[in-house]
Amino acid sequence: MPASSSLAPDERLRVLAAQRWRIALTLTAVMIVLYFGFIVLIAYGRSVLAILLAPGLTVGILLGALVIVISWLLTYGYVRWANTRYDVALRELSKTATDAGVIR
Repeated sequence: MPASSSLAPDERLRVLAAQRWRIALTLTAVMIVLYFGFIVLIAYGRSVLAILLAPGLTVGILLGALVIVISWLLTYGYVRWANTRYDVALRELSKTATDAGVIR
């Protein structure tokens, strides 16, 4: 966290929490749009979903599988970000506060 290391620990924690919320809300919004878009397509676009792409594979089956795969990828992206950036920065802040005697 070199860009924000010059900030006070409280401010760095606020920045970190704001980043986490931004990412969580963005990923949630993407998932809601994908899921409800698929549901709306089921409700109003059945003829589109029934298009046969290959024997035994329709557009509906493909899109349903893509919704599941994309949700896995979004989860993977969040977990990777949390493990490589968020948790590291949080540990650094915790160590700084412990070293300063703010927390034990």
